[in-house]
Amino acid sequence: MLRFADFKPVSLDDRDFFDEHYRRFPQVHSDNTFANMVCWNHYADYRYIETGGAIVLSSTIENVTRFRMPIGPRDPELLEDVIDLALREGGEIPLFILDPANEEWLRELYPDLPLHESRDYFDYIYRTEDLAELAGKPYATIRRQVHRFEREYEYTVEKITEENINEVWEFLVVWCEWRDCDSEPILAYEKDAILFAVNNFFAIGLEGWIIRIGGTIGAISIVGPVNESMAVVHFEKALPETYRDIYKIIMTETAAGLRDRYRYVNRECDMGVPGLRESKTRYHPAYMVEVHYVTRKDLEAYCR
Repeated sequence: MLRFADFKPVSLDDRDFFDEHYRRFPQVHSDNTFANMVCWNHYADYRYIETGGAIVLSSTIENVTRFRMPIGPRDPELLEDVIDLALREGGEIPLFILDPANEEWLRELYPDLPLHESRDYFDYIYRTEDLAELAGKPYATIRRQVHRFEREYEYTVEKITEENINEVWEFLVVWCEWRDCDSEPILAYEKDAILFAVNNFFAIGLEGWIIRIGGTIGAISIVGPVNESMAVVHFEKALPETYRDIYKIIMTETAAGLRDRYRYVNRECDMGVPGLRESKTRYHPAYMVEVHYVTRKDLEAYCR
């Protein structure tokens, strides 16, 4: 029987473990990535347990715990244990499914169990080449905005390195002052997450890009792997009031830096924010990574 007390917090020391496990069992949703978990651990208290060649993840936000489908070899007995644990320790929505393979498996084992879409947390997946080139009619408006930026500003693009990482940190302090990060709890959590990412940039295994205008940083991106064919943009920050349309520049330049290695770029979810949903849709995702959840009531009715 699984015990929540045996789960361990995700820490920087776990990078090699997760890298190796995810090589054998590739992920598709950004929330399961090591970088996401370790950077946001102060907010979501990500924990895991290794059992039977699989890992089980949990997150706890505002004292409400949720569990995820096992990541590893398919083991119906382990899944039963996870469901039992979710009912013992989880909230009203105790189980989440973050990939289509596990969704299919759960439907096979429990065909009558209702799975509910969590649309706000669907990840947007784009062809890297599309974002790098902005070719064709669907991108005509964005392409014009990029060309206007190129006429108005002389800018340079560079990778984040040990030589400029301190400048990135300084830029983010300025960005947080502009956004007034401490005025809203979620922005304060994001501030801590992105500064943790920068302070541990190379230990986590991140990469990223900088846009400079006149030698001054105007935008940055922080990127990590999801699987062999997909990268994820964990953070993307800019000063659009100073440099109009600069978010479009960092987006397309980041894609250009990734396209030789990754077919797809994951730009995470929209969290149900209307403006963010509209923006992400405007870039024409190739597909979405769907997220589903199961309620406590349904687990008790169909899995007991």
